[in-house]
Amino acid sequence: MAETSKPIIGIIGGTGDLGTGLAKGWASAGYKVVIGSRSREKAAAAAADLGPGIEGEDNIGAARAADIVILAVPFANHDASLEEIRLVVQGKIVVDAAVPLVPPKVSVVQLPGEGSAAQIAQRILGDGVRVVSAFHNVGAAKLHKGGRADCDVLVFSDDKEARNQVIELAAAVANRGVGGGSLANSAAAEALTSVLIWINRQYKVLGAGINITGLEEAVQA
Repeated sequence: MAETSKPIIGIIGGTGDLGTGLAKGWASAGYKVVIGSRSREKAAAAAADLGPGIEGEDNIGAARAADIVILAVPFANHDASLEEIRLVVQGKIVVDAAVPLVPPKVSVVQLPGEGSAAQIAQRILGDGVRVVSAFHNVGAAKLHKGGRADCDVLVFSDDKEARNQVIELAAAVANRGVGGGSLANSAAAEALTSVLIWINRQYKVLGAGINITGLEEAVQA
């Protein structure tokens, strides 16, 4: 961990809509954020536009600098991005936010044969990395509005401590993080993204999200 009280967050694919939205939210909450891109120059330019607390690096540099690494890339680039950073993320938490959308039918659930993108990530990165799955159902438009997104974030991992750390990160950019169980359960959230895309189109809204009810009663019990 970094010597500060908050971990340094690296975002692979950090110049995209989701990556920049998450970066702004965490920087506003006092986290140091390093956004990564295949081009260091592109990442540095994006970081300068985003404001204080955010730096730009190439993907390997961002992953190396971070305590917790967020993978926010299109599914088409998912495996290659993981292979690129695999050696420098050993011993760290990697949060997979990728969704297995298959154009042109992105509003139709099409999960990979391995079960989920997160399970693919764990296979590629190996047992030396604690993989967490989260942020699939947070619309980038919600994050770019400023403040915390008005939705909950489902968080999955086989490692309880890593899951709890990411639940805390989620609470800094959204209503709250909610544990959803093991990494295998990530398939439900990944599939739900296609459902939310369909809802956005059907009802002509921008950024339909989810909220888990009943937790207030559970906490008070």
